[in-house]
Amino acid sequence: MSEAFLIAPTWIAPVGPRPDLLRHHAVVVEGARIAAVLPRQQALDAYPGIPEIELEGHLLTPGFINLHTHAAMSLLRGIGDDLPLARWLEERIWPAEARLAGADFVADGALLAATEMLSGGITTFNDMYFFPEATAASARLLGMRVALGLIVIGFPTAYASSAAEYLRKGLDLRDQLGEDPLLSFCLAPHAPYTVEDEHLRRIAILADELDLPVHIHLHETAGEIERSLAQYGMRPLERLDRLGLVTPHLIGVHAVHLNDAEIGLLADRGASIAHCPHSNLKLASGIAPVARMLEAGLNVGIGTDGSASNNRLDLLSEARTAALLAKGSSLRAEVWPAPAVLKAMTLDAARALGLDDRIGSIEAGKEADLVAIDLSAPELSPVYDPISQLIYAAGREHVAEVWIAGSHVVQKRQLGSSFALKAIREVVARTALWQNRAGNA
Repeated sequence: MSEAFLIAPTWIAPVGPRPDLLRHHAVVVEGARIAAVLPRQQALDAYPGIPEIELEGHLLTPGFINLHTHAAMSLLRGIGDDLPLARWLEERIWPAEARLAGADFVADGALLAATEMLSGGITTFNDMYFFPEATAASARLLGMRVALGLIVIGFPTAYASSAAEYLRKGLDLRDQLGEDPLLSFCLAPHAPYTVEDEHLRRIAILADELDLPVHIHLHETAGEIERSLAQYGMRPLERLDRLGLVTPHLIGVHAVHLNDAEIGLLADRGASIAHCPHSNLKLASGIAPVARMLEAGLNVGIGTDGSASNNRLDLLSEARTAALLAKGSSLRAEVWPAPAVLKAMTLDAARALGLDDRIGSIEAGKEADLVAIDLSAPELSPVYDPISQLIYAAGREHVAEVWIAGSHVVQKRQLGSSFALKAIREVVARTALWQNRAGNA
């Protein structure tokens, strides 16, 4: 039998087929997987002698899934604040990336981001950036799970000179790293306005052939839609639909400016949305119509976006804002209750990535990606409803323990690997170098 241990918190939020909160139960982990979820005494009787981790006052949930980010952009945090999206990209971000982007930049930025995310209970992140192999290496240092975006964009960078080369490099990387159990892959065309029809059409074919998600910025701003109407005579989503991309593989990021017909189309096709409320607010892009999406049955997960447009990779904070915006914008307090928000940041996000058979809920047979949140702090007492307390009151500072594929990667709020801690200190020491190179870009 593989090495086994038992986690015994006060509460468990399984999220999956048994969505009800469990009290005084235990999760038995064998190797990378969950072997059983049982009442604590029954688990102790069934698995005598295995180590027990008692977590009095803690809530155990599935690992959080950040459905959209650009991890390496942690090195650009604060470089273009207080600008709308078009100016932010054209005046600050793209010039800075032209100076900085390379494998070393991505490796350092991704390690900073992964450290921040992991400390806040994020066990999986869906990334879109250049040099994805460097992001994979940084995630591997921390034992994190990452969905690597195979980025495609219609202008040359240090990573590739053409859309075709981006795609070729991405597919080669998938072939090289495809056996890594903590890696999955998404086709990641940047946006309808930066990728031409022929490449979007090719991506639609590949998504179907390879069964890969398609991770794309979509309807983020009103200006994006106006430009599409002027250039193509149609809104971006209609263009993607004509090119064969509106399928269950689609993860539309932001989706701030959707009308009811578009929401219905996405829901009917089984597509997903990565909702990034803080980025949408900070860039003044607008407020996504999440209440209408949910009513239509559209699958919605939550993402942080990158540090340059947020500026935190904090999914608990994002989830609270997402819930409050959905209520406030719809004028209905019952919209997106706390258990549904937790599901959005776990199982629903896993479904969008095609990983819901492996992660996203606490049930026997799934991989043991788990987060324990300490609800015993004075600012969280008393606890009437642990899931509501998690979404509306707790913060990433209350994340105490994290497991990924059964590995205990955060222990008592500290990263578990001395090797990873040494690498993080070295990256922090280099941030001044990257800042100097960025200059006034």
